Parts: sequence; C-alpha cells; structure tokens
Amino acid sequence: MNGLVNGISFLEFLAWGRYPIRDMQRSTWIRVFLLLSLAGLAPLIPSAAGQKKDLPPVYKKWLEEEVVYIISPLEKQVFGKLQTDRERDLFSEAFWRQRDPTPGTTENEFKTEHFRRINYANYYLGRQSPLPGWKTDRGRIYIILGEPNDIQHFDSGQETYPAEIWFYQNKAEAGLPTGFNIVYFKEHGTGDYKLYSPTRDGPQALLASYLGSPEDVASAYRKLREIEPNLALVSLSLIPGDDSGAFGRPSLSSDLLLQQVESLPEKTVRDQYAQKFLQYKDIVEVEYSANYVDSDSLVKILKASPGAACVHYSIEPANLSVSQYGDKFSTTLTLNGSVKDDAGKVIYQFDKTLPISFREEEVKRISQQPYAIYDVFPLIPGSYDLSILIKNEVSKEFSSLERKLIIPPEEDRAWVTPLLLGYKAEKVEAGRNRLKPFQLGGVSIFAQANRTFTKSEGFILAFQVWGLAQSLRDEAEIVFTFLKDAQPVKSFSRMAAGYPGFPDVVEPVALSEFIPAHYEVRVSVRSGGQEIAAGQDEFDITPLEKMARPWVYSKIMPDISDPIYPFLAGNQLFNSGRYQEARLKLEEAFKKKPEDADYALALARADMTLQDYSRVETLLLPFFGQAKPPRYEMFVLLANAHHRKGEWDRALNVLEQGISHYGLNTSLLNLRGECYLRLGNKTEALRAWEKSLELNSAQPDVQKAVNALKQ
Repeated sequence: MNGLVNGISFLEFLAWGRYPIRDMQRSTWIRVFLLLSLAGLAPLIPSAAGQKKDLPPVYKKWLEEEVVYIISPLEKQVFGKLQTDRERDLFSEAFWRQRDPTPGTTENEFKTEHFRRINYANYYLGRQSPLPGWKTDRGRIYIILGEPNDIQHFDSGQETYPAEIWFYQNKAEAGLPTGFNIVYFKEHGTGDYKLYSPTRDGPQALLASYLGSPEDVASAYRKLREIEPNLALVSLSLIPGDDSGAFGRPSLSSDLLLQQVESLPEKTVRDQYAQKFLQYKDIVEVEYSANYVDSDSLVKILKASPGAACVHYSIEPANLSVSQYGDKFSTTLTLNGSVKDDAGKVIYQFDKTLPISFREEEVKRISQQPYAIYDVFPLIPGSYDLSILIKNEVSKEFSSLERKLIIPPEEDRAWVTPLLLGYKAEKVEAGRNRLKPFQLGGVSIFAQANRTFTKSEGFILAFQVWGLAQSLRDEAEIVFTFLKDAQPVKSFSRMAAGYPGFPDVVEPVALSEFIPAHYEVRVSVRSGGQEIAAGQDEFDITPLEKMARPWVYSKIMPDISDPIYPFLAGNQLFNSGRYQEARLKLEEAFKKKPEDADYALALARADMTLQDYSRVETLLLPFFGQAKPPRYEMFVLLANAHHRKGEWDRALNVLEQGISHYGLNTSLLNLRGECYLRLGNKTEALRAWEKSLELNSAQPDVQKAVNALKQ
C-alpha cells in the first residue's frame, strides 16, 4: 500500500493518528488532531453554486407574512442560509424565545400578541382592500405598534379626502416621542388608506378641492385648518408640540419618526443570537441550539513568567438558570474551548465542568447580581482564533465567546500587555502558589467587560511591561494620561522601579475629579524622554452612585512551576507542527512526572512522529505488566513502534493484548492486517481487514487492500 506520512503508512496512521491526551490537572480531555491530505481521499463537498431552492410553503409564509415586519436583516439573512426544515424550526423557536418578555413561563406573551395583531389587521383593516390586512399600511403599523390610544376618523366630504389619525403614547422606552400621531389618508379619495408623510404628501394631499400651487404648503394648511382643524394640526407635524411646522413648512422630524417606527422591531431584540445560531448549529446539541443567551466577555493576555503567556478570560451571561431541590439550587455549566491558528488548525482544545450550587438564602442575595465565569490557560506565541461555548445543562441554554488572539513572541524590545481595568483588587493569600485568572504577581484583579465605573469607587489599572532592559528599569517612568473627546483631562507619572512587583504594574485610579462621560486612558513607558512602549484602553464613568458587580466563579491553574505548563505547551507545539520544539517541552514535563501516563503518551507520540521508535518503546514499556492495563493509546503506539522497526511478531503480540483488553476496533484490526501481510500471512491479513470493514464499511483504502488480496 502506498501513501506515506513521515514514513508511516496510511493504515498505521489510521491506527494511531488521533487519540486523547488527558489533562490530569483539570480532569479534561485535550484532543489532538493530526491533519492529513492524501491523494484521492478528499471528501466530496456539495457545491453551493447551484440555484437556491424555494422555501417550503410553511416557511415562506413565516418569513414573508408572519414575521416580515419584525425580523431584522441579520435574522432574515441567517434564515435564508439554513438548509433543512429542522434547522428552520429551531431557528423559529430561537426567534420567538429572544422576544419572550417572561422566558421562565409557559406562554410567550410577545408571540401571542403578535399573532393577535395579525389577525386583527386581516379581519378589520383589509375589508375594503384587495390586499390582506397585514399587507396594508394600516396593518403594517398596527402589527408593529399595536392598538392606538385613540383614533379619529375623517369621512369623505366635498372638501377633504377620507383620513384617520392614530394617536400613540407611552412608547418612550422604545425611543419614540412620549406622544405622536400616525396619519392615513385615501389618495385622491380612492383605494387603500395610505401612510401620510408631511414632507412627501403635505396638507394639499388631504384636500379634495385644493386648486392652489402644490408648492404653496402654507396656503393649503390654512385652508385645511378652516375645514378640519384637527386634521390640519397633524398635517405639518406628527409630533405634538413640534414647533418646526409652525412656519407653514412640513416637519422633517415627522419623517424621522416614521423611519423610527418602521425600524422599531429591529431595535427591540439583540439579533446577535442569529449569527450564533448559524455558527454553532452543527456544534451544539439540538436541544441547545435555539436557546442562545447573550453575554459580555473580556479577554486579556498576561504572562505568568517570562516564557509563559496566559489567556485570561471572563464570560458574563445575561442570566443564570438553576434547578431547585428542597432549599438547594444548582446547575452544571460546561466550557468547551477551541484555539485555532490562522490556517484553521486546532492548536488547543479544552472541556471543563463547573458544578454550581446555592442555598436559598444565597439565591435571594445574588438574584439581582450578574454572574461571571473566570478562567485562564497558557498559550504559545502565535496568531489565533479563540472560541468558547458555555452550556447550562439545566436550562439547555448556551452562550459563547469569540476573539482574535495575538500572543507576541519573546523579543528584546519593550512592550506593554493589554490594559486591565478592574473594579476591585485583592491580595492573593500568601503560600497559595496557584495562578488565578486576572492575577498579576500577588494581586488578583476583578474586572467586567463593560469597563464602567462610578466616581466614588474609582478603578484599578493593571498591566505588565515586558522586554525592558535591566539597565533601563531604574530610570524608566510610566506616564498615565486620561482623555475625554481626545483632549487630555489628567496626567501623572510613576517611576517603574517604584512598583515592587515590576514588571507587574497595579495602579489605583481615583475618579472623584472626573465627570460622568466616556474616556480613554493611555499608558506610555518612557526613558530618556523617548517612548519605548505604550498601551491604551477606554472606559466609562456612570452617574450612578453604585453598580451591581457580579459574583464570580473562578477556575484556578497550578503554580507556574507545575509540569502542566510545559505539557500543555508541548502539545500546542505538536499541533502546530513544530515537533522538535514540542519534544523538548514534553521531555521537560515528563522528567518531572515520569509516572504520569498522559505525559508519557504525549512524549511517545512526539517521538513516533520524529521516527524515534526505540524511544517510544522505552517510554511505554514501564506501563505494561502492571495490575492495571495500559491505556488503549499505549497499545496502539507501541504496536506501531514495533511495526516501524520491522518487528512484526512483537507488534502482533501487543495488538493481541490490546484487543483482549479493549475489544475489536478498526484501528487495531487495520494494523493487525498489515503486520500479517508483512509476515506473508495473507489469509490472516485478509481476515483482519474484512473484520474491520464489517465494523466500518466506509474505508476505501482498506477495501482496496482486500480487493488486491482476493485477486
């Protein structure tokens, strides 16, 4: 058989190319993917260039009739990209869920009211129209705004055309005026009621017998005022008290009002969930896919030591659903993280479980607080895409975090880490050698993504300065500048040597002198009058006296001296294709923990890739012959090592042991068949491969091998 990768045959690759490495520190599974491109094995991908299929009638009606006035452009775009009816049903469920004012109840009041409005429009507003009521101007506005507070009817007469004034109030929470009018009229006295615009139509459009100039709006207004004073009041402006129409000119603010009304449904929901639905529909389980919960997130890069950059992140979902059993409230959250390089290759993955429980008194205390999940993990230098899913196993809701990450390489030049603006700082307990999220030296920072602070509390500004030459540390100063509308409002400086934990910088900032507004803070590291490194961020000061801060569930990493750090770095380097560097890191971890099967497996995998087959045997043999059987992956790797050394009998012996412990599977059977073939035993080779095909018939290369033996 042909097709070799690093000197390893395809069937061997099938046997050992993908397996989990267990992270013992976190009880998670780090999945390692070896990407392979073999001629003739590229999957057939359906072309998207063909004509777009028509939607089934039920979904066409849903899109073009039932939600046509309330669906946002993004939601409509996402719906159009869905491929199956099941996906469309789930999206529809998510669509209504996002608009449910009381998600904890069985009824969705928004949905109920929406369909009531459609039924009303069809029954009452389409009676004198060839169009169904929902398609008329009055029907559209009724569906968007609901029942008016008052309606005035102006029947047809000799001097005016039929018209209606719908008055609305108490819509200020939607960004509309406290009170406003919507006017409809029958153009030229016939047809459907049409939405009236003071600038487009003007009072002359309401007059049946107006013979003046179309440009003479003032004259038309005066005549209309003589005939129908109430109708004249709204002919120049739809907004009571709007003085812009006082000089006989139509109000431009009325057209703005009409635009606001038409776009109102888009503003009543954050449609980000639609993009998340499309992004994760093939990843999250079906029962989660319609239940996206919006969230805020914060990601910062800090160093735990000169050679170990860590990604610190916070996810703050909009709500937390829990189940109740007696006086205990609980849920389980799962975190699924993925880091991919710019080529889309998975560099690091993690799964974490967060069991959360409260007593009744705790639930009452924190029910009005937001909550946040803090976590941290090390990452090698490079450019990446971070994606994290957080799933609530009780409510089947999910949130997500996506971010572009840049981990700079080790350089001699000075640089400032991203600024961290926190609302609180706590000293880490002495003797607790653990790495907490958002920890700089001996200080733990508590931060929120919104970076909003009150004048009374101030904030903590934290960052690190790396790469600063030792000769510059005593003379370097750090200049802090605060700007509002791009203009400096405050500036001060500190000597770098004055910070006892330098390169960690933790600076309390008082805000009593600032007014509530949006600000920018800039940090400049200077030496000899020259800027050598800088950083900046933005923040807001609220007029509120107090802000609700989240309760925090924080995952903690071991001390930086723990072998987990070189172990994770080695796996990340391996997944990046940097095998020599990976082996060095994995050796460092293994030397500190040689009894750990995960560490031995990871190092053996690197040695296997680098074709050091004898080293694989040396690493793995100590785990054989013990009371507890070796891990499945150890059988696969050791058998492959013997296979590559031409020790077919020894490879078969290891494979038989693996099968006796873990049963038959395609990986072991495929390698078993190749070993028998190398020994010239075609009968046993054929038996092994045929059994493999019974377990999984979709193995074209194995099928080719079987066909060749049968010829």
